[in-house]
Amino acid sequence: MIDGWATGVRVLHGWAIDWRWLVPPGLLAAALLAALAVSALASWLGLGVDERLRDPDEARDLARAADCTFDAATVALDRAGLGALLMDAGGRVVLLRRHGARFLARPLLDHAGVQLERNFLRFALPEPGFEPITLDLGRDAQHWVAVLRGLDRVREPVR
Repeated sequence: MIDGWATGVRVLHGWAIDWRWLVPPGLLAAALLAALAVSALASWLGLGVDERLRDPDEARDLARAADCTFDAATVALDRAGLGALLMDAGGRVVLLRRHGARFLARPLLDHAGVQLERNFLRFALPEPGFEPITLDLGRDAQHWVAVLRGLDRVREPVR
């Protein structure tokens, strides 16, 4: 018996094994086609896409799609494009953040769960399923903390 990989026959512990028949060619072709089909489906669904905010107009459009009455006057984009803070003329603030291949918009009613760390704002909202996010807003971070603290004063009852 010939022992070698070129022939497909290998002697292992005294047994002659024909490696060509351990996986039938039809099964191998079917598995390859199934893998290609799953890859094509994932690409068609947009899974694995690294979505980022490119400009303030895109952030405005996404916030308007979440709340049709929200018209952003001020936009602060994260430097990496992972999220944004938007404020309308009435003082309402919306946090726009990436969630997988999509973006979520959440209205901010106060500054609970917001921490300032130099040029970064960290949002740890008490909402289930809303993982903490850190936005790099650069020098605008201090301004936005002041805006969010101002939301508390707006909500306080007048005595």
